[in-house]
Amino acid sequence: MKAKIYVTLKPSVLDPQGKAIHHAVETIGYHGIKDVRQGKYFEVTIEDSFSPEEARAEIERMARDVLANPIIEDFRVELDSDS
Repeated sequence: MKAKIYVTLKPSVLDPQGKAIHHAVETIGYHGIKDVRQGKYFEVTIEDSFSPEEARAEIERMARDVLANPIIEDFRVELDSDS
């Protein structure tokens, strides 16, 4: 089983890297881009001995405790049992 973890800045947090990316893509000719927010993406392979519920609980705990800063970031977990 594979977990996909998306970590993004909370909407109220300024994103200077996203602003720099937005400016850069406009500079090289991309138009109509209203905003860019950057984040982090992780793929974690989980042992087959875990049930989907156990895997989700473990991955969410890891995301909350290690991968995301809960003060400024949100996270979302997707499980893919076909991987």
